[in-house]
Formats: sequence, structure tokens, C-alpha cells
Amino acid sequence: MNDHVVVITGASSGIGAALAETLARGGSAVVLVARRADALQAVAARCGPAATAAVADVTRRGDVERVVDETVARTGRIDVWVNNAGRGITRLPSELTDADIDDMMLANVKSALYGIQAVLPHFKERGRGHVVNVSSMLGRMPLATFRSAYCGAKHFLNALTANLRDELGPTHPGIQFSLVSPGVVSTEFGVNAMHGGPDSRQLPNAQSAEEVAEVIAAVIASRAPDVYTRPGAKRAVLDYLGGLTRDPD
Repeated sequence: MNDHVVVITGASSGIGAALAETLARGGSAVVLVARRADALQAVAARCGPAATAAVADVTRRGDVERVVDETVARTGRIDVWVNNAGRGITRLPSELTDADIDDMMLANVKSALYGIQAVLPHFKERGRGHVVNVSSMLGRMPLATFRSAYCGAKHFLNALTANLRDELGPTHPGIQFSLVSPGVVSTEFGVNAMHGGPDSRQLPNAQSAEEVAEVIAAVIASRAPDVYTRPGAKRAVLDYLGGLTRDPD
């Protein structure tokens, strides 16, 4: 990963901040994207001189396009774009409003799509690039009913990632789309969810942001298409899906 230029959204805390520090230690130049300028600058300071803070709202297409343009102008290229920004929700499916669904799609799907569509022309011109979409185990197994619209948004993100891989693979084999699926992570995700919710840092068996960051860093190095962040997750997903379905009699 030495000398990679990596853009990370949602980089002011949690997984994004941990990933920025991990990659910076490995020699990558990191561009940190988030709305909170003070928090972003603090992360950039921990990453060292190879880090750049780019204050932007990734739910606004124009902001994302500006980040791409400014990064390419400054560094000459982008090697990896990590769509990490996202937000949860605490609301049962029977209680969901139009606004709940719209907000979840904007925060978790459209923000990623804006990044992909903004950086893709640059990747096509170079003939190489890597998009990493940070999803969730709830995008495979929608077991948390109070996260209903978040589960749906992550399922959408998973499908979008696979479709983009199939679309671009035949014509641009140097461009990869990877999906990373963590489970519960010990961050402020829970307390920052729409309508409040349980603190993810207090939930049992929560994985640290640093552990997840190490997995994402390995995905950037290997360009693996689909990775879970903890052992046994793939088996759990297969067992879950197998228990739901059967062939016709």
C-alpha cells in the first residue's frame, strides 16, 4: 500500500479515523472526508504530514465532486476510494416514515454512489482504481428489526457493489469494487443513530474500530471482492440463508 492515495469518507471518527491512521502508518497518503472540521483536523494531525483534511458533506453530490477534483489537482491521482460514511436508525419496520427511508438511502447509498460516480471517470482514464464500500452484516442478515431501514440500505449497497463489479469488469478489469461487512463495532454509531438507540460500545462482542481498519487495509492490499471482518461470519450468513429457503417440492 506504500504511496497509495486513499480517500476515506466518514473519517472524523470510528472506523474511518482508525483506517486513516492505519494506512498512514503504512505509507499511504490519506484524504480524510467528513463534515466536522475540528474532529477531522485532529485525525489528520495523528496521521502526520501525508494526511489531508477535506471538509465536505458526502450526501451532497457537489461536495463529493469537489473532493475528487481537489485531490487529483493536488496529488495527481486517486488510487482508492473508501465509502465508509453512513448512519443507523432506530425504528421498527411497521413504524417507518417516508423521511426515515429517504434519510437512510441518502446517508448509506446515495453518498456511496456519489463517490463512485465522481471518481469513476478518473479511474477509467487511468485504467485502474479501487472502490471499497463499507457495508454491514445487517446487509446480509437483517436480524435487528429496530435497524430496519438501515438493513435495507445496506442490502442496496451490496447489490450496487456487485452490479458495478459486473458492469465494469469486462471493459475495465483494472477497476475493482470491494465490499467489507463488519458486525457490531465499538464506535459512536449507536448513539448517533436517527431516533437514538443502544450504544454500540456497550454491546457484547463488539469489534474494535482498529480491528476493522486492519481488515479494510488488507482488502486494499489484496483487492479482494467481498470480505467479512470477523471469523465465522461467512458461515453464519450461509446458515442463515439456508434456514430461510428451500427448493420447491
